[in-house]
Amino acid sequence: MNVDKNPERVLHIANQNYLYFGGTAYLGLQGNKEFQDIVCDNIQKWGTSYGSSRLANIALDAYHNCEVFLAKFINAQATVTVSSGMLAGKTVVSELQKTNDVYYHFSCNHEALKTEKSIPFFEGNKLNSRLLDNKKENIIILSDAVLSGEVHGFDPKIFDGISVSKKITLVLDESHSLGILSKNGCGLFAEINHPKIIRKITIASLGKALGVTGGVIASDFEFIENIKNNEIFGSSAGMNPAFAAALSQSEHLIKMQHQKLLVNLAKVKMLLRSNKNVIFDENYPLIYPNIDTIYKKFLNQNIIITHFAYPNAAKFLNRIVVTADHTFDDLEKMCFLLNQENTIACP
Repeated sequence: MNVDKNPERVLHIANQNYLYFGGTAYLGLQGNKEFQDIVCDNIQKWGTSYGSSRLANIALDAYHNCEVFLAKFINAQATVTVSSGMLAGKTVVSELQKTNDVYYHFSCNHEALKTEKSIPFFEGNKLNSRLLDNKKENIIILSDAVLSGEVHGFDPKIFDGISVSKKITLVLDESHSLGILSKNGCGLFAEINHPKIIRKITIASLGKALGVTGGVIASDFEFIENIKNNEIFGSSAGMNPAFAAALSQSEHLIKMQHQKLLVNLAKVKMLLRSNKNVIFDENYPLIYPNIDTIYKKFLNQNIIITHFAYPNAAKFLNRIVVTADHTFDDLEKMCFLLNQENTIACP
């Protein structure tokens, strides 16, 4: 389904208007007039792109200011930006693979945090047996901050059963939590702690909640310095400097839009009937309806939701996305239709 402008809360397709509950513009920054003005002003200053390596002898203040802002926002010691969330993940994995540590992954991890060296965290419904032995080793656990199909953030209590002989480096993909979860949308980096964790690393796309094409890596000073000397980082151009500068100047908009999102989610909680076929949490803007026909039924009522299949996926993903820009009328219409499908009440 092709559209001729950036998707916002209303799509105009074939002379009809559709409410849009898809995409990843959780804070609505992509279509925000004030944010667009900030971006345009910075394009006038920084141009449309900068293709040089970040290790070149000319360093742009736009990158420095953005990385200082993101470190403060995420509550990390340091950050570095790259041109995409995917590149952030692949760069981190490349750096970590220089050690002989053992990697563990969850089955639904995004492609950004996949490596052939990794083994499953779970064997069936139990922890991998290698996590339980007494062999002293550093291990690297790769995970999405919010696993696909779920609406709650990563819970470090899952590490309680791991042997005390294991020291954990936790790598979280916060593409769908940065800008959304925790105070002002700062993400989960600062609040995820466990005595077995010796290092935390966050990677994220900035093109979702935060509205600009780019990626970020956040961790401690030492690891970020290692990333800056990594071969992939050094041979890649940075993100668009105008986008980096605009992001560092938009903290007030991020906070404002985050508050609007929370208000909208509270409204959905009030309107939506509980049902075991619909996965929703009032702190998270994704709703997963386990109803195969939901896409067509919504489309017939001029509502478009996310509906696609990842490569090698067994079935199509149906996902309803609530944003800061939806009106209460939008939410009432969406919830009314979803409630009509709720034929099995939760106990």
